[in-house]
Amino acid sequence: MKRHTFPLALTAVLSMIVLTGCGGDDEPTKADDPATSAASQPTSPDSTASTPSSTEPAATETTTDAGSPETTSVPVYFVGDTPQGTRLYSEQREVEADNPPGESVALLMAGDVTDPDYRTLVPAGSLGTDVSFDGTGADGFYTLNLTDAQWAERPAGMSKSEAQLAVQQIVYTLLSQAAAGDIDGAKGGVDFYLDGERTTFLGVAGTASPAASLDVRALVNVSSPAEGETVNGSFQASGAASSFEATVPWEIRDDAGAVVQQGFATADGWADKLYPWQSDVDVSKLDPGTYTFVALTDDPSDGEGAGPTEDSRTIVVE
Repeated sequence: MKRHTFPLALTAVLSMIVLTGCGGDDEPTKADDPATSAASQPTSPDSTASTPSSTEPAATETTTDAGSPETTSVPVYFVGDTPQGTRLYSEQREVEADNPPGESVALLMAGDVTDPDYRTLVPAGSLGTDVSFDGTGADGFYTLNLTDAQWAERPAGMSKSEAQLAVQQIVYTLLSQAAAGDIDGAKGGVDFYLDGERTTFLGVAGTASPAASLDVRALVNVSSPAEGETVNGSFQASGAASSFEATVPWEIRDDAGAVVQQGFATADGWADKLYPWQSDVDVSKLDPGTYTFVALTDDPSDGEGAGPTEDSRTIVVE
């Protein structure tokens, strides 16, 4: 198949981020198994919703007056804390349309998040942003180059599970863009190279394929609204979730944390993977100001278990 190479779009990130995450084995290793963990499935509030057809929005382009594309919106996967441990969360980000994969890798290395609840595990400056792709959609393969031999091994202070999740950040980000959506069951992956030879990355060996979404993704994720988005009258909230009986409760909280409005969406499914959800949210009766929109998994344990997974976005009501 024809191999396409994307040009370098961002300069290399110059400083290491502080790695945080899910703990575990801190001894160096050259090869790790795919990340796995049991996902608890969250019982149902009230409201109405409709559902989209993919767990991630398809890429959209912004064009200049002359009609040439400038930017495109793509999912970029960072990490955050959940009752099941550190998991992947997706943000929709605007990147330069001539090199979305390279731009996305640069965002991961920089830890350039819009949601303050997220962070990255991908070390700064560890990878080049010249990214090549061979294949079709989620069954294709990306090639990334390490910037230095040190990144073949897991650095001091990084646990095995953190290294595995850092690799999954890259795999989910790139394959989701290639497939424009759901990559559960994808046959593609990411290969890492150093000086023209295939190598490990952070001690994780072999072609990196996507782990099952219930093992690595947060069980609820908000795609829209964006962090800090201004809304007026009503807006459409959307995302992906695996929540008990496909019920995805949502709340709007004021700056004191009090719930001032609530409802629920119904996802396309639940239990075996994350499914898309969306809901129309009417904020016309709220006073102007800053609020927090929160989507949750339904909690059948009624507070007896670890509690629901949440994802939130700050919104400004005009």
